[in-house]
Amino acid sequence: MLVVLLTAWLLLSTAGAAFAQTAGDEDFHVYTDSPRLLLTRARLRLLQRERERQSMRWEQFDALIRGGAPMPEPGFALALYSQIARDPSAAKKAIDWALGDTTDLRQLALVFDWCGPMLNPAQAERLAAKIQQALAVPSSDVRRQSARVLAAIALADRLPDQGEALLKPLVLEWWRSGIAPRLEKGQPAIPREQIYFLYEMMHALRDNLKIDLRDSAPEYFKDLPTDHLAGHYPASLQTPENEYRVPVYARDGNPDVTDAILSRAAELAMVAYDGNALDSQYLQGWLMQDRFLMRGAMGIVYEFLWANPYQPGLSYFQLPLIFHNSITGHVFARTSWDENATWLGYFDGHLQLFRDGQIESLRAGAKIKPLQAAGALVLSADRPEALKFRANAEAVFVLNLTPRTSYDVEVDDEEMWDAETDSGGTLLLSFPENTDTGVRIHRH
Repeated sequence: MLVVLLTAWLLLSTAGAAFAQTAGDEDFHVYTDSPRLLLTRARLRLLQRERERQSMRWEQFDALIRGGAPMPEPGFALALYSQIARDPSAAKKAIDWALGDTTDLRQLALVFDWCGPMLNPAQAERLAAKIQQALAVPSSDVRRQSARVLAAIALADRLPDQGEALLKPLVLEWWRSGIAPRLEKGQPAIPREQIYFLYEMMHALRDNLKIDLRDSAPEYFKDLPTDHLAGHYPASLQTPENEYRVPVYARDGNPDVTDAILSRAAELAMVAYDGNALDSQYLQGWLMQDRFLMRGAMGIVYEFLWANPYQPGLSYFQLPLIFHNSITGHVFARTSWDENATWLGYFDGHLQLFRDGQIESLRAGAKIKPLQAAGALVLSADRPEALKFRANAEAVFVLNLTPRTSYDVEVDDEEMWDAETDSGGTLLLSFPENTDTGVRIHRH
């Protein structure tokens, strides 16, 4: 017994020491060479190759810049173009814009990093001072925090601690102690429209500090690519430049093109972050359709920066028609992958039905007609305390129940059992093949 106890103690001590060493070995000082932001050596080689072979993305990007088209994000666009085309005039325009009236910290950081060699000493001082002034403004917003990360990394050589004073608390406190635990509990800590900026932050931190933010919320990130893909309405949005897939939204009015651009940009950045993951390969198959290639003045910059047409992809038609995220409680169900499909979405407390090209928002607790697809049944509880239905599918998703709550499930000719809803109030029930039986659900 003593030997066993000593062995266990040694194993625990070794594991604890290894963990402490890993945490203690994290270095928040930035010493990497420029460009530090998003343009790794591999990505630069890819983009240079796209320019050499005159790909569709490069030709569109090149035509807009050389034609003088107004760019919604001129610092981002011109600085990227200057890096790939090695065009001093584009760099000069980006620098002049950054030294003007703008206060966009994210673009200021990108211009400082990507156009650094073209800055004369006076311009470098002015732009650095402008960035430092903007960095002094605190924020907990994901988009703003991402911009602060980019700025601290770009400006690290001019900071007395190489960026540690900003980057360390942001990772340890804001992310690991604040945002990540909420994500793991299924709480909507990051708005969908800001996921792209989260991935910019993730790329910058991993490229420069070898820190992967996913490690603090592995369950959330595991299903995020498929969750993001499934959270689009079946019908596409037609614009003069290209078609867009429309991400879910809960406000009134028509789809927002900027939201659609950032949704696709987020997916492109996800694939670039981990192209070997199975979910990323399905996402790549979803992305590599020419009719959705972003050709507009805003979208083409993200399209060119992140898209990798050489990355293999899998057909998203192989994905299940019903997706359930047990962490967030999201459920997205469709009758097919065609654009005329009926679609049901349950996300962040919102329940929507899409059919005949229209979005119908349903109040929480509303009774809707059950949706059946691919051997699964999706229905919404009309009364959370007592729900009755016939189960004629192997998987049944019951929406609109109370989150994280135990329910008694009573099935014809079977003993009652307990089941618990997830963080979104969804109850998943499984039945044998060819089941057709009455089910009654009661809250404890």
